[in-house]
Amino acid sequence: MQASVSPLSTPLPPQFTTRSNSNLRLCGLRKEAFGFRSVSLFQNRGSHWTSVVSRKSRWGRQLVFSASATVADNGSVPPTTFDYDLVIIGAGVGGHGAALHAVEKGLKTAIIEGDVMGGTCVNRGCVPSKALLAVSGRMRELQDEHHMKALGLQIAAAAYDRQAVADHANNLASKIRSNLTNSLKALGVDILTGFGTIVGPQKVKYGNVGLSENVVTAKDIIIATGSVPFVPKGIEVDGKTVITSDHALKLEFVPDWIAIVGSGYIGLEFSDVYTALGSEVTFIEALDQLMPGFDPEIGKLAQRVLINPRKIDYHTGVFASKITPAKDGKPVIIELIDAKTKEPKDTVEVDAALIATGRAPFTKGLGLENINVETQRGFVPVDECMRVIDADGNLVPHLYCIGDANGKLMLAHAASAQGISVVEQLTGKDHVLNHLSIPAACFTHPEISMVGLTEANTKALAENEGEGLAKLIYRPDNGEILGVHIFGMHAADLIHEASNAIALGTRVQDIKFAVHAHPTLSEVLDELYKLAKVNPHATKPLNEPVAV
Repeated sequence: MQASVSPLSTPLPPQFTTRSNSNLRLCGLRKEAFGFRSVSLFQNRGSHWTSVVSRKSRWGRQLVFSASATVADNGSVPPTTFDYDLVIIGAGVGGHGAALHAVEKGLKTAIIEGDVMGGTCVNRGCVPSKALLAVSGRMRELQDEHHMKALGLQIAAAAYDRQAVADHANNLASKIRSNLTNSLKALGVDILTGFGTIVGPQKVKYGNVGLSENVVTAKDIIIATGSVPFVPKGIEVDGKTVITSDHALKLEFVPDWIAIVGSGYIGLEFSDVYTALGSEVTFIEALDQLMPGFDPEIGKLAQRVLINPRKIDYHTGVFASKITPAKDGKPVIIELIDAKTKEPKDTVEVDAALIATGRAPFTKGLGLENINVETQRGFVPVDECMRVIDADGNLVPHLYCIGDANGKLMLAHAASAQGISVVEQLTGKDHVLNHLSIPAACFTHPEISMVGLTEANTKALAENEGEGLAKLIYRPDNGEILGVHIFGMHAADLIHEASNAIALGTRVQDIKFAVHAHPTLSEVLDELYKLAKVNPHATKPLNEPVAV
């Protein structure tokens, strides 16, 4: 793996990272998800909570909003006593993380879940996808006859049982879902079943369609409803031959030839799974290059390693204007148009198509109109503290939104971090989350990881690239670490050192003295730090990129 160091060029913000357990990295999940128990600092719950007024005095909260303003804006009087200190709408990774932290802080907490515990990450995202990627990684190892021989190993032809692979992913999700539920119950969090709707200031109703609804009050409310797969117009999803990631994770069949619309994180990871299991893949990308959300230098090498040697071809600069599912013996038909001119360009026929064009916030039916809040492209507008902003630009008292629903950074662990940040604020701490310190990862083989800023041009290209690359972006005048990008084995694990350095404000000239064990992959970061040259008296402008 080669190191490339670049002082600040014109930067762009990056567009998942995870912790490991039994070789599976699961986004943002607390240890309770794996069956470990937390020790509670509060022994008496239920009827023994401190009153709202005394808790406010205890925590010394500084954010006080006018009740009269709320009456004028919403036409209803906020309650003066509350069923809960905190109600969280949505029980995904973000809601779960916020709930656990709230209990640790002594808040009487309820969480409303309208679907299944764990949300997208546990049931239709991070967890099952990493289970499938673990299989694809092992298949690639077993299929690499040259590497196996070099290790002195003789392996018969590798094969797989599709249903067993699917069951593995489903069983893992089921286990973690159960652990999440049990952890919340054990800590005294009330789990309220049904879809949550805000009916007025500090009031939420919940219930299932056709059944009676209940209303609860809360001093503070967090919206954590997550997102759903985004499907562009003209694409007909039948859940069988034209599918989203929700369907693909069930692995109901492995097509001989599958088109993947979109070459971001989701599309790239599924290409890794499908090609390892024997499928041919065709990428359809609207922009002029594959992997447009990645650092250009990383993307160039990733294409050489992850795309070119595999059974993958691609169309770039085109939209899939219409996709028709397979039926009556006919294949899936994809009509392509030029992304710029919108003129017809080509037609592709495949066995299946996966729509991996990103995700859309799930915010419909939340009752935001009852509190004068208008979404922006479906996202709930918030400030840097996750406080919801109404249609007039004012903060909505006691209402917060975290995770994919606010669109700040659509990563499961980012949602959890935002939830914890909100709870810190609710308990009197002045806490603002630094989103540039939140890492992301793509769990292909090998992996891609990143944190912080991305170079906006390709002037600082590394030479003699191997099968890996690590890149540091920093300020040469003061040593501030602005971004790190890694492509190679265990990149998703290595990135956290850089992430923590950015979060803590550690400078290159200080961290270069840290000692890394030898021989380990972590030494690539050690090399990066030592290559960086910091000159507080530099006269070069900061926007001039330099490769070291």
